[in-house]
Amino acid sequence: MPDRSTKATMGAEDIHERKVSMEPRDSHQDAQPRGMFQNIKFFVLCHSILQLAQLMISGYLKSSISTVEKRFGLSSQTSGLLAAFNEVGNISLILFVSYFGSRVHRPRMIGCGAILVAVAGLLMALPHFISEPYRYDHSSPEDRSQDFEASLCLPTTMAPASALSNDSCSSRTETKHLTMVGIMFTAQTLLGIGGVPIQPFGISYIDDFAHHSNSPLYLGILFAITMMGPGLAYGLGSLMLRLYVDIDRMPEGGINLTTKDPRWVGAWWLGFLISAGLVVLAASPYFFFPREMPKEKYELHFRQKVLAGGASIGSKGEELSSQHEPLKKQAGLPQIAPDLTVVQFIKVFPRVLLRTLRHPIFLLVVLSQVCTSSMVAGTATFLPKFLERQFSITASFANLLLGCLTIPLAIVGIVVGGVLVKRLHLSPMQCSALCLLGSLLCLLLSLPLFFIGCSTHHIAGITQDLGAQPGPSLFPGCSEPCSCQSDDFNPVCDTSAYVEYTTPCHAGCTGRVVQEALDKSQVFYTNCSCVAGNGTISAGSCESACSRLVLPFILLISLGAAVASITHTPSFMLILRGVKKEDKTLAVGMQFMLLRVLAWMPSPVIHGSAIDTTCVHWALTCGRRAVCRYYDHDLLRNRFIGLQFFFKSGSLVCFALVLAILRQQSREASTKATVKSSDLQEL
Repeated sequence: MPDRSTKATMGAEDIHERKVSMEPRDSHQDAQPRGMFQNIKFFVLCHSILQLAQLMISGYLKSSISTVEKRFGLSSQTSGLLAAFNEVGNISLILFVSYFGSRVHRPRMIGCGAILVAVAGLLMALPHFISEPYRYDHSSPEDRSQDFEASLCLPTTMAPASALSNDSCSSRTETKHLTMVGIMFTAQTLLGIGGVPIQPFGISYIDDFAHHSNSPLYLGILFAITMMGPGLAYGLGSLMLRLYVDIDRMPEGGINLTTKDPRWVGAWWLGFLISAGLVVLAASPYFFFPREMPKEKYELHFRQKVLAGGASIGSKGEELSSQHEPLKKQAGLPQIAPDLTVVQFIKVFPRVLLRTLRHPIFLLVVLSQVCTSSMVAGTATFLPKFLERQFSITASFANLLLGCLTIPLAIVGIVVGGVLVKRLHLSPMQCSALCLLGSLLCLLLSLPLFFIGCSTHHIAGITQDLGAQPGPSLFPGCSEPCSCQSDDFNPVCDTSAYVEYTTPCHAGCTGRVVQEALDKSQVFYTNCSCVAGNGTISAGSCESACSRLVLPFILLISLGAAVASITHTPSFMLILRGVKKEDKTLAVGMQFMLLRVLAWMPSPVIHGSAIDTTCVHWALTCGRRAVCRYYDHDLLRNRFIGLQFFFKSGSLVCFALVLAILRQQSREASTKATVKSSDLQEL
């Protein structure tokens, strides 16, 4: 029998022969083109499209928030809560998804989440199909000829009766209203739940199976395409809101509204159907991707030179981390490994959480990001409505301004911030200085916004303007003989005196004339007893005297957004470089959790509540306050911009404290180094 050395030699030769025989087979396999669903590049393309469609469907509600308010009689506080409610579903499951992420079939989970997002989009559009057609006045639905007579000055005996009695109002209408609102809140919750696995599973899947040198490029492409989602959502809203809400069930004879009429309601529901269809198409490939695909073995050729230069950047980053390592508080807690059991995870989590929260840099940077995110959430939700009210522009044009100017400049700001950090090799102290400078410039750009706008024009019976000439005060009781419904809304404008009336009836008008033009018709009301000389007034609200100021206003807003976005990457680097290496994953997760809980959830509600406090005339539905019809423009501007100014100031203060702490730590480190060198010299 052969001895052990012979066996070892034979075994080594067998292994060597086996390796040699396998090498050409592997190279032959690598030479063969992989299937489409075995290619990480195709996964990056699919995931970019999916996240783009997901952000479109989640951002579309913000583009049509004022339209949804008018259609269903919601206050700004309620609509703000609706816009923020998707965060409830997201927060409720994010920890479970993060924990079980490596134990499930990630592509299929992404596909299931995307299907749930699409279902949520369909649910958001459902209230349109189960509700009655939109009626923009309180006339009898059986007789369209009363649409105009209901708003004119008629004797009490000739006035049309209200379409709904108090009994039907309290039972049928209120039940339907609560049902519609409940459906939309349920849809927003499902939207948040469905979006939970999409981004974290997709990023981890790309990072696991892409070449380590290609992964940053793929993630950069993913984020670049994804950032276009909100802009496309506002663009889609701009297109859809030009169409009438009941375009699928237009009344006989058409409608007599234009997009500039305050009673106009656009096809808000159509954008949800389009976005949901895109999400379904983008989700289809995920059910064909494998649970694990072969890891990418080759680096992209055009990246080699870039990585050669980037090696110095990576080494510099390591040096910066090692320099600041003595400044971190050492602790002997174990690293949270992905193979921990649930019980072990629960035991370790509180200690690591407390250690991370006690880190002053982490806490201050997250608080500054909370302030910035609160500003962004409020702006994204209510800036279109603010522009509509303040400058008398259409909802479509307001969305167009945000989608084509504000959001692209914000994206440019994020890119510029990342380029500055990379090219200049910024240290943590320099990152904090850049963040402080960006916050300061953003704050300064918001100061002129307090003065760009106009006061509310004179609205008869609602606002009192001493300069209004003439008004109902000059003609007391001019509309008393008319049987005007208090909650009717068909605004007309006396252009000569710049006075608006809620209906022709309240202006004492008894006649109506339509002037036909080439492409549109203009409606005038005649014999108005509340107008000087029983004159004629035009249909529609009075135009704002400062409509021309909307472009300077939105330009300042966009520049402020771009400057604030520059701080995005530097502040993120402060978090990554400021915590222990084993706590980075937890720190990033806590960062996003705190941003959702402290910013994205409460901020739309806070902004909506502030907007509601500036309302001077509410529409009433079944005895309850519904949508606001008129605002105090000066108060609205001061409170909306004031909230923005408050959050920007909070971010500035936090970054100033971060810079002060880093400077103090740098002084202490240099002092210790000097003491050590002097001690060595003495020895």
